[in-house]
Parts: sequence; structure tokens; C-alpha cells
Amino acid sequence: MRRSSFFVVLMLVLAPMLIVGAGRARIAPQIPGADRTTGRVFLERAEQLRKATADSFMVVVGNVVFTRGPMIMRCDSAHYFPDTESLDAFGNVSMEQGDTLFVYADELAYDGPAQVATLYANPGKKVRLINRDVTLETDIFVYDLGIDLGYYEVGGRLFDKSNVLTSLKGEYIPSTKEANFYTDVHLLSEGEDDTLNIWSDTLYYNTATHIAELNSPSRVVNRRATIFTVNGIYETDSDRTQLYDRSLIVTPEGRSLVADTIYYDRRTGIGEAFGNMILSDSAHKASVYGDYGFYNELMDSSFVTGRAALSVVQGGDNEDTLWAHGRYIQTMRVFDSIHVEEDTIAGTAAYTRIDTSHVALMYPRVRFYRSDMQGVCDSMRFTERDSTLRMYRHPVVWNEERQVFGNVIELLLNDSTIERATLPDKAFTAQLIEGEHYNQMSGNEMIAHFEDGSMRRLNINGTVEIIMYPEESDSTINKMVNAQSSYLEAYFKGQTTERIKMWPETTGVATPLFLARKANYYLPKFKWYEGIRPLSKEDIFVIPDEMEVLMASPDVK
Repeated sequence: MRRSSFFVVLMLVLAPMLIVGAGRARIAPQIPGADRTTGRVFLERAEQLRKATADSFMVVVGNVVFTRGPMIMRCDSAHYFPDTESLDAFGNVSMEQGDTLFVYADELAYDGPAQVATLYANPGKKVRLINRDVTLETDIFVYDLGIDLGYYEVGGRLFDKSNVLTSLKGEYIPSTKEANFYTDVHLLSEGEDDTLNIWSDTLYYNTATHIAELNSPSRVVNRRATIFTVNGIYETDSDRTQLYDRSLIVTPEGRSLVADTIYYDRRTGIGEAFGNMILSDSAHKASVYGDYGFYNELMDSSFVTGRAALSVVQGGDNEDTLWAHGRYIQTMRVFDSIHVEEDTIAGTAAYTRIDTSHVALMYPRVRFYRSDMQGVCDSMRFTERDSTLRMYRHPVVWNEERQVFGNVIELLLNDSTIERATLPDKAFTAQLIEGEHYNQMSGNEMIAHFEDGSMRRLNINGTVEIIMYPEESDSTINKMVNAQSSYLEAYFKGQTTERIKMWPETTGVATPLFLARKANYYLPKFKWYEGIRPLSKEDIFVIPDEMEVLMASPDVK
């Protein structure tokens, strides 16, 4: 039916009722047989209808019903503009579509040409939209029926069975269950054992999947961590998170994680980080770096690879940083012991205490650098329980002009500084004096004690051999001493050897330098590995060919 024909029919049907008279019967104006699927507005029912000659609108009163396609609009009274199919509705306003979508308000203004309905609430009340288990509340709600989009700009709240979202501005699409929130956005999700809070300026939310997407500076807070991100996805039902663009996670214990991309499942405690990740522990002044990281929160274990590195700030007033690299870095919690405490009165077990500690592994081709100490090995293990760092397979450590190596090196740490170094198998140390001359000591076992980062005392047990170049009173060197014994104890001050004691029996010879043969300059196990020594924190990532050859060779026999 053409528009002009529609209004002709409408006027013919309603003409006898345009004059209001006392006692006139109630009416139900309608156009039977008209196509209700065209998107046009139809007045389906009212108890009274009035129109003044000068007015462009009709006044309809009492149980008023309009329809627009599948949408039913109800109210107590309305001003209806037939020319534009617009209306202003008052009192107990509702919009209904099927059995899923309901909107309730106190007033409604519908713009027919624009197909936009604006709904208002009286003071102290709210416009309410209900879409199955989703409810949206605000003071003024605008609903564009043409594109099925509702929005508010005066503050509102949307809640479902999982979350409550508030914001200054918001949009909701009932057909797709999609919602967008802007300005002062807050998502609240209260669980049995934790509460999730998200604050943002822009948040997308799907009321069917309960997934929130963050596209502006945002803060996500729960009991285990706080997340800072400008680009992230949070699955509120499953507690799974996807974070992008260098997002940051901070825990109450002082740990933090930043990376290009982070995936985290809060329920399983498993997280993955990709691209220039940095995992820091402020309590231990340590950070782990890599291109990829995996973390199991429940098992308290992690794995890092791809240009993996570890930094530890060490020392007191003059802090220094240890930088270490290995192809892989692993950390894990291990069980040390189980203690059962007994109730001495009842004679039963009162409680059980399980002692645990952390273990960190770095392998293979490990290199580390600190300004006063450098080292290499093929694998390294740190045990928190005894504060010992163990280096395996051709470990070499340098301290200024002194070099130490053996099949194994164990470093006892005290507050991140070396307290004692033990070489239990095939130990060797050398100190460059000048040119081709090195002080050298060799034995089955070597124990070095340190003070303020420098070796103070050295004990060698079993098959001791030494080559020394003692200084004269004028600090010159003019002889070489070669000696053998079973035990040795030496004291040092800086790079100077203060005294050496060997026992029980000592053999040896002192040779003037001008008579010493070059073939006797070195002990049988002598090696000087200066070519593989890390010279800077950047140098820990460079694996020289000489180091590859050394690590592939068998242990010293």
C-alpha cells in the first residue's frame, strides 16, 4: 500500500472518532490486513483518540499499543504524528520484541524517519533494557531500530550472570550481544575465591561469551596479579588472558613480566610470553630475559629460551650486576625434606611440614660477566637451599688476572657475593704475571675463600704442583720456583701472594729466569683461555669457536 493510500484509509477508519464526546465508547483503531513487516509504525490499540484541527498529532490514551515490525511499543498515552510515523509516549513505556528483548521507561520519543527511539526515566528511576540474562540501566537510552543499536551518554550499567560493567558512555547491540563502553569503564566480576576488577577508557564486551577486549590504557586486578595493558583480551568465565603491545603483569610478591605477547590461564596457572620478555623479581634483584618464556604458577617453574639471559644485582653500597647467558634457563621448586611433628601428649602426628627450595638451571654454552668476575661452562645449576652455584663441564672462572678451572666448580654465595669456591676434581689456577710467565697451582681438590669479592685464602688437597714467580724486595722477578707436595695453603692480598705453606713433604727447585727453559714454564694441565673470556654483558651472547671446541672435548683426566 502506498504511503498516501495508507493515510486515506487511516482517516476513513478514524474520521467518526475525531471529535471527543462524553460517554462515547472506547475504540481500538487499527488497519486490518496491512503488512506489518515493512518497518512502518502502526497504531494497534488505544481507549481514546483525539485530534485538534490545528494539531499535527493525534492524542491516544489508555492501554496504547504501537507496532513496528516485530517490535511492540506500549504506553499509557502518546502523541502520534501520522505524517512522519513518529510519536511521544508517556507513562509505563515499554518496548518488546519476542520473548527475549524488553525495554522499560517513563517516556519515549520515537523519530520515524530516523527510526530512533529515545527513552527517559523519571528522577530516581532508570531506563531498563532486558535481553534474556542481560540487563542495562541508564537515565537516558537511545535505541536505533534501523541498525539494532542502543546507546547511552549519561552513565550506565550493564550486568549479566558473570559481570557488572559501568561507564559514562556505552553501546549495546541486542541481536549480536556485543557491547562497547567508553570513558571511566569498570568491569567487576566477583568469584568464590577472588574478585576481578578491570578499569579502562575503552572496552568491548560480549554478553554471550563474557569476553572483554581492552583497546586503551587499562588496569586488570585480581588476587594474584595486576595487569597493565593497552591491547588485551580477558575471558572472564575461564580466566584466560591474551595481552599484546608490551603489556605488564605485576604480582604482590614483587615479580613482574613484560613481553610483546603474553598468554595466561589463571586457573591452571600457566603462562607463555613471546618477544623480548623480561621477568623480574624485585626481592632478589634478578631479571630473566628471552624471546620465549613459559611459566607454571602452580608448580612454581619456568622455562626461557631465545637469547635467554639472567641479570642479578649484587653487592651492597657499590652494587654490581651479574649477567649470564645460556640457550635455556629453567627454574623449578623441589622438595628437600618432610618433617612430621609429633604431639608428645597424645603420641600422634600433630602436623607435617614439607621443606622446599628453588633450583635454577642454565644450559648449554653458559657465559657470564660481572665487572670483577667472568666465567664460562656448559651448564650451571643454582640451588637456593644451600646458596650454591654449581658449574659443570669445563667451567672456567676469571678474577682480574687470575683464572681457575676444573671439571666442576662450586660457588657458595652469601647475599649474592662469592664466599667460597670449591673445585673438587682436577683443579687448576693460573695468574698472569707478565709476558709468558704465570703463577700456577694444580691439585686434586681446591677450595678458595673470598673476602669482599677477592680471593683471600686457597687450600689445595692432593697431588699439589706449583710454578711461582716470587717478587724480590724491589718488586722485580728474577727466578721461577717449581714445587710438589700433598697439601698447600696460600694467602693473597689482591693480586699479590702473601705466603704459601706446603706439607708434609715438599720437593722442588728454584731456577733463575735467565736459565729457565721455556718448556718448563707451564704445568702439564696449564691452559690459558683468554680467547673465550666474556669482556662485557653483550659479549655473553657471543660463543667463540674455541669455546665450542672446549665444551665438546672430554673432561680432564
